[in-house]
Amino acid sequence: MSTSVVITTFFLLLAMAASTFCLQQPNPIQAALDRVLQATNWVQSSIELHELGSDDISNDGDVALRDCAQLYDESAARLMVLLSKNKSYSGDDARTWLSGVLANQRTCLDGLDEKGFNKTDEHRVVAENLTMVLGEALAFYGKGMHEGVPPRGQKPKPKQNKGLLVSWSPGTSRADFVVAKDGSGTHRTINEAVAALVRMGHRRPPRVIIYVKSGVYQEKVELHRNIVNVMLVGAGIDKTIVTGSHSYRGGSTTRNSATFGVSGDGFWARDITFENTAGPEMHQAVALRVSSDVAVFYRCSIKGYQDTLYVHANRQFYHDCQIYGTIDFIFGNAIAVLQNCDIFVRRPMNSQSNMITAQGRDKEMETTGIVIHGCRVRPAPEFARVQGSFRSYLGRPWKRFSRTVFMKTDLDGLIDPKGWKEWRGSYGLSTLFYGEYMNIGTGASTEQRVKWPGFRVLSSPQEASPFTVNKFIQGQFWLPATGVPFWPGI
Repeated sequence: MSTSVVITTFFLLLAMAASTFCLQQPNPIQAALDRVLQATNWVQSSIELHELGSDDISNDGDVALRDCAQLYDESAARLMVLLSKNKSYSGDDARTWLSGVLANQRTCLDGLDEKGFNKTDEHRVVAENLTMVLGEALAFYGKGMHEGVPPRGQKPKPKQNKGLLVSWSPGTSRADFVVAKDGSGTHRTINEAVAALVRMGHRRPPRVIIYVKSGVYQEKVELHRNIVNVMLVGAGIDKTIVTGSHSYRGGSTTRNSATFGVSGDGFWARDITFENTAGPEMHQAVALRVSSDVAVFYRCSIKGYQDTLYVHANRQFYHDCQIYGTIDFIFGNAIAVLQNCDIFVRRPMNSQSNMITAQGRDKEMETTGIVIHGCRVRPAPEFARVQGSFRSYLGRPWKRFSRTVFMKTDLDGLIDPKGWKEWRGSYGLSTLFYGEYMNIGTGASTEQRVKWPGFRVLSSPQEASPFTVNKFIQGQFWLPATGVPFWPGI
């Protein structure tokens, strides 16, 4: 069976499913789950055909299909929670998870596009029908649900665990796994420790602590959705380094290029460097990809060039971190807040400009966005000498409803007076939401900023408050357990 026939059959099934949904109007969550399960069956069938050598799917295409399989598995799990009789989740939870399912759908389709699956206009319409079903589900669960309650599974912890991410010390505290290259720990690689954790099954503790001693760990790590509540602690930035060099030009999808990927909820990390060394000429090359809900990164360094930090989906918080990159190097469709972080712009290729963010909100109803709050934007040392030869921008709209806010951030003079860059012509300029509030520094003046309909200079605390930790990611309910400092408001 040819790729075109498989793809066409898949999208026709989705079109029929979407039509049935519109006519019968069942529970939109159940309808969305049915469509996701159908998509999963198609993906698995396509992978099996490729393994048997009975189709014309390329090896690159197989990588994209395997991404889709993982994404649809994550989506099905989220939707099943929303269908469970024990509705111990809030409206914020439901909107977060459904926005994440939409992000998964878009990531799957983007990966297929990257690897050359040509879709006709008809196919694109059918794909949008699946997105429509998910949008109906988001609208359904976005109304009338109780707000202001802790995210599911993140209710206040016992007092002895409060502040664990900050207070844990390798000299006096116990780790469940110790990773050391010299053999002085329980495992020599992070992947060995993760495999041992998986084998523990239900015997594992509520919060699993993995301590990684100093060293350079050249490995590709993936924490799948069922590996939850992991705390990863290193010996310090640039002392414990997880490094890789996978890239788009090297055969990976953007998603699959990540050196370290985490989907399991409640992931915490401290004192560690995540790195992708592929370089700007290799295009998309992710150092860290995060889909974990209520994830926290404290005193971490994330280094790469294009697409360094992939804030893929769900609620995320970064404090006292360093992020290095060139093009779209903080990107994705999570609900992410970065506070007190250092953002270092690196030297791109000679023909390129730098864009710090590329947020991927595709539907207005999604709760997603990137907030840069109280951070510092600077040239990396090697770029400082030549920064005048390149243009650098705060971001560009990856998707139509892209939403990014910089507030109370120190912007260096390397930022172009326009502030923001078009993605492609007028795409997204009237539907995006780009805001700036009380930034400082030589690059903070808004006098020559873009005149797009979607750009706003936020002029009051009331306009900026929706993008605070408490209101944007409901951080007051789950960040105190970590002990990580944060500003709850403006």
